[in-house]
Amino acid sequence: MTRPALLIPALLLAGVPAMVQAQAADPAAAQIDAFDSALLKVMKQGKALGPQGRYRELQPAVERAFDLAAMTRFAVGAKWTSASPQQQTALVNAFTRLTVASYAHNFDSYDGERFVVDPNVQTRGPDKLVKSQIVPSKGAPTQIAYRMRQVGGTWRVIDVYYKGSISELATRRSDFSSAPDVQALIQRINALADKQMG
Repeated sequence: MTRPALLIPALLLAGVPAMVQAQAADPAAAQIDAFDSALLKVMKQGKALGPQGRYRELQPAVERAFDLAAMTRFAVGAKWTSASPQQQTALVNAFTRLTVASYAHNFDSYDGERFVVDPNVQTRGPDKLVKSQIVPSKGAPTQIAYRMRQVGGTWRVIDVYYKGSISELATRRSDFSSAPDVQALIQRINALADKQMG
């Protein structure tokens, strides 16, 4: 998925209002732009890398861009509070595996796509909402929105909304709720990650 190189003459850039330039430089949007670039790089090498290679390439990008511990706590729901510290660590590790494996599975090849990040970032209380599009070479773009929150001074993703409204974490929480106990949930999340890598 490629982002078009826009060669804008310096004179035109000089005429861009300072507010627009500030929006484009929003750190939350920059985080998503960097993540999209990592996805694009892997997609272009997708077939050669294979599932395991894509996983290895994407893991550091996912861990930089996402607050995986916070996402795990929300997705697990009430079972989180009953989990031991060791089980909580295992849950975060399993959820991390599933998140990386899902991206490695879904972004496995390149056919002229590109990413476009909207510089107009919305602020919602302590959070920001960054909108992005996956634009195929033919057909309609796919809308993705990232809900982000500052963690240690860095903006990190805490939820992903597909087609503008489908919350990844709400979907995961619904899927995870039927697990009878924490240990069974850890096994289920790891099994889902294994299936994505199959």
